[in-house]
Amino acid sequence: MSLNATSPSPEPGQVVRVRSRQYLVDEVVAPPNVGDNTLVRLSCLNDDAQGERLEVLWESEVDAQVLGGDAWAGVAKKGFDPPALFAAYLHTLEWNQVTSTDPKLMQAPFRAGIEVMAYQLEPLRKALLLPRVNLFIADDVGLGKTIEAGLIVRELLIRQKVRRIVVACPASVLLQWRDEMESRFGLTFEVLDRDYVIARRRERGYGVNPWSTHSRFIVSQSLLRDEAYAAPLRDWLGEFSPGSLLILDEAHHAAPASGSKYAIDSYFTRVVRDLAPRFEHRLFLSATPHNGHPNSFAALLELLDPNRFCRGVPVKSHKLLDAIMVRRLKSDIREVAGGFPLRRVIQIDIDGLPQDAPELRLADLLASYTELRTDRLRESRKTVQAAAALVTTSLQKRLLSSVEAFARTLRVHRASTEKALKEDERQRAERDLPFLSGILATPGPDDERGEEPEQQLEGDDDVAIEAATRIAAPVSVSNEERRLLDEMASLAEAARGLPDPRVQKLVDWIRANMCPGLPALGSAARISPLPAWNDRRLLIFTEYTDTKRYLEQQIGAAVAATDHGDDWIATLHGGLSEERREDIKAAFNADPSRNPLRILIATDAAREGINLQNHCADLFHFDVPWNP
Repeated sequence: MSLNATSPSPEPGQVVRVRSRQYLVDEVVAPPNVGDNTLVRLSCLNDDAQGERLEVLWESEVDAQVLGGDAWAGVAKKGFDPPALFAAYLHTLEWNQVTSTDPKLMQAPFRAGIEVMAYQLEPLRKALLLPRVNLFIADDVGLGKTIEAGLIVRELLIRQKVRRIVVACPASVLLQWRDEMESRFGLTFEVLDRDYVIARRRERGYGVNPWSTHSRFIVSQSLLRDEAYAAPLRDWLGEFSPGSLLILDEAHHAAPASGSKYAIDSYFTRVVRDLAPRFEHRLFLSATPHNGHPNSFAALLELLDPNRFCRGVPVKSHKLLDAIMVRRLKSDIREVAGGFPLRRVIQIDIDGLPQDAPELRLADLLASYTELRTDRLRESRKTVQAAAALVTTSLQKRLLSSVEAFARTLRVHRASTEKALKEDERQRAERDLPFLSGILATPGPDDERGEEPEQQLEGDDDVAIEAATRIAAPVSVSNEERRLLDEMASLAEAARGLPDPRVQKLVDWIRANMCPGLPALGSAARISPLPAWNDRRLLIFTEYTDTKRYLEQQIGAAVAATDHGDDWIATLHGGLSEERREDIKAAFNADPSRNPLRILIATDAAREGINLQNHCADLFHFDVPWNP
């Protein structure tokens, strides 16, 4: 019995939908007898099964449907060219594509919607000279590594050397990569994330491999650490995938962070070590390729090109390195071609403070407290000394950021000290020592704390200080240490929330350079007419969320007396949604005459390759540099 009697039989050349996929009709075999089914031979058009053959009995298919308005039907009805004529056409195409075999000729620069700078062609030139594109673009920040990578991708696609492309980058620049590839090179990339996987499973079934549903993807490096995403990628690539390209942005994340004789891999290093050999071509991007440890650098280069480099063997051959690396600084390009403004690092000194200023007094008290603890724990175990150093170092760094950040950490330390004195020393060690190795470790390739929500960051910091305090807590605390803790706490609590000298300097700079007539900090009076802002923009960076909130409060109060005060300032921090992050970036990069945003306060969430320089040339690092 016919299940689909109302659906007309297709004709060769038409596109049909059968079993939730699109197919091209190759052949239609009429039924031998009246009432029999029509045999239809099909070729799949979907990316995940392109070219696969299928034979169906048309009338028995439940969802068979002819898709109208497709150009394939017109192509088929016109017939096909004679073989000799088609061969002449094919040869003409081949003759006109001489650049497919000539590495010295390029097409990509003429097919990109950009003004290509001469120095940006060097990575493309080197890539075309390599049999496999294993290239490390290590240009300075702001020289356009994304543009250089896009030129290589476009050229390889034109030459039909790549079919599958995966871009692995920090989560903060996912959409930036997608937009630049589409707007500048006309290349459509899919952002593979949880929403993309869910959408593909709804369309094609739960068992579908999301990587097989497209040929060009952008994925965050954090998702590659997740086996739920990495395992299907390995299945898609197999042991080795010809015509595949891996672009690893901020590639220094994959370098082992250890400076030991044989660098120890982080988890992300192991992920890249497993995935990289499956790609035929590899393109690494980083403005900081070398972390100061030769063995770590050699291990990173081995991930890129294991035929030239070997981990554990220092890279001494400049000839080998020059073949696969492009490294230029802005100063180099400026000397040859110009075009880049000179970067000036200006130290703003704050002097003339009274001796009882909270910042100076707290620094003296903390130095005395650190000296007392160091002397008392001099004969203790190394782990106890390390825990004590962690506490005092954290307090020092936070004091150099703001009294606000220092006050919260000191509060946690005091409470933990009192609690630890009531516990058994052996119980503390058994519970906290395993945790200590993690909190004392230097942030490495797997560290993405800048992307975490503020509450989680603060909670992690508090837990680390509590654990380190308990480990280093003695049977008793000296009266002098207690007095110093109490005095520091009293002074910090009294000073927190008040404008410190750095905020005063910052507001003075804003008044002199961005908003003449801005009222003095703390003034509640509204000036008439209201102060006007010019088109200058300012980026303020701090490491700590407490300082970020402190700056929001202080600068927000300073600009409140201007027209639409809330519109002049925004913050960029971890935990923001992608939409909110992109809205802030778009507002800060928009023409100042069209968007009122002038001041952006950012934490580590803005550290990785985010473009904020369209209309901003001024950056304040609010935290005083800390050096042990």
